[in-house]
Amino acid sequence: MSSRVPSTAAVIVDFRSGEALAQCVASLRDEGVEDIVVVENDPAATPGAARLGVRVVEPGLNVGYGRGVNRGAALVATTYLIVSNPDVVVHSGAIAELCRVLDEDSTTGIVGPLIRRSDGTVYPSQRVFPSVWLAGAHALLAPVWPANPATRRYRSPRPDGTGDWVSGAFFIVRREAFEQVGGFDERYFMFAEDMALCWSLREAGWRVRAVDSAEVTHVEGVSRASVGRRMVVAHHVSAFRFEAQTSRGWRRAFLPVAALVLSLRLVAVLARGS
Repeated sequence: MSSRVPSTAAVIVDFRSGEALAQCVASLRDEGVEDIVVVENDPAATPGAARLGVRVVEPGLNVGYGRGVNRGAALVATTYLIVSNPDVVVHSGAIAELCRVLDEDSTTGIVGPLIRRSDGTVYPSQRVFPSVWLAGAHALLAPVWPANPATRRYRSPRPDGTGDWVSGAFFIVRREAFEQVGGFDERYFMFAEDMALCWSLREAGWRVRAVDSAEVTHVEGVSRASVGRRMVVAHHVSAFRFEAQTSRGWRRAFLPVAALVLSLRLVAVLARGS
């Protein structure tokens, strides 16, 4: 068991994750995290989180991921805030390593770990902000050609090894930085809220970092499996919202094109899944 992490609390947003939530909580406790808040986004859920000995927030409806995190974060006042999906298992030493990075660099606002899938492969959790052309090529090609050059570029660090944003599946953010940018942008219901958060942090002068020496395992899609089509729609809506939020100058003239590309992609993805 790792030593206690006194300056850190965790917020988990749950939606029909089943026993995965218990495993997530246990892995956090094994790493010394004692203050854990679970935001239960399923109003029909049985009070299973309470038996885990965590604090539970019940909004009474599905408020989305970012809004859920904001509500949980309002209950804690630690230096660092862990944000986690319910289907994540934290590896030994990961919390301490991520906190060490924050301790040693006061300009780093948020740090993410290396994320592995349940089969052990690495999930591309450190990415670049997409340009109009990169976003368009990725959106159109990824459903039919997953390994296309645009998607590989989008899902890779920059040549210097840094990234623009880290996955919201699991990260630790400095509370000072989180509060400075107002937490998650609640206009995003699901997807791209992590990208928007990192955008705001970078705009405010904070560094975004990923640490491969800290690892977690993420069983992707446990919570959203039961509402797949709605999540596909939410993904595309959020992608356009991010483009509209961050476009500057001449890029704004291409917003109608972005809307068209994303609409075509949404139709294609829904057609494949029907």
